[in-house]
Amino acid sequence: MNNRIEIPLSKKKIALLLLGSIAFVVCGIWIATNPERFIPNIFRITDPEIIRIGGIVGILFFGATGIYGIKKLSDNKVGLIIDSDGITDNTNALSIGLIEWNDITEIRTKQVMYTKFLLIDITNPEKYIGKAKNGMQAKLMKANMNMYETPLSITSNTLKYDFGELEKLIQTEFKRKKTQGNNA
Repeated sequence: MNNRIEIPLSKKKIALLLLGSIAFVVCGIWIATNPERFIPNIFRITDPEIIRIGGIVGILFFGATGIYGIKKLSDNKVGLIIDSDGITDNTNALSIGLIEWNDITEIRTKQVMYTKFLLIDITNPEKYIGKAKNGMQAKLMKANMNMYETPLSITSNTLKYDFGELEKLIQTEFKRKKTQGNNA
C-alpha cells in the first residue's frame, strides 16, 4: 500500500457527544439531589441512597466523557491514518497510535446497543497495553481485553466517515496487506 489514507475527526459528531454528556450530567445531578422522586421508576429500587449513588456515578462517568469531548474538540490530529505501516488510531480515549499490520491477526465487528466498533485482534496485546498513556487507560484496555479478547477497538463515532465504509476500507487494506505478506 503506497497510499496514505487520512480520515479527519468530526467536530460536529464530537460536539453532539459533548452535548449528550452534559445532558446526562444534568440528569445525574437531578437524580443525586432528588433520589426519592425516582424510587418507583428506576429498576424498582426503593433505597434512595442507591439511587443517589447511581446519580453520582452518572455524573462522574459522563463528566469524564464530557472532559474528553472538550479535549477532542481542540484536537487537531487526524482521526485515523491507514498506510503501509498500519492503522494509526486517534478516535477514542483508548487510542494508542500506530497498530502495525504485522501485529494484526483479525479484524472483527461488534455492536453494543447502537454503537458498532471494530475489534483489532493482535498477536501481543501486552505490547499495546504497554503503550497506554496512563494507568486509567491501561485498566480500560485490560477491561476490553477481558470482554472482547483484545485491548484495541476503533469506532467511527468521532470520525467524518460512515462506519460501514470504514469497516470495508480497513478490511480491504488488511486483506491486501496479508496477501502482500504471503507473496513476499
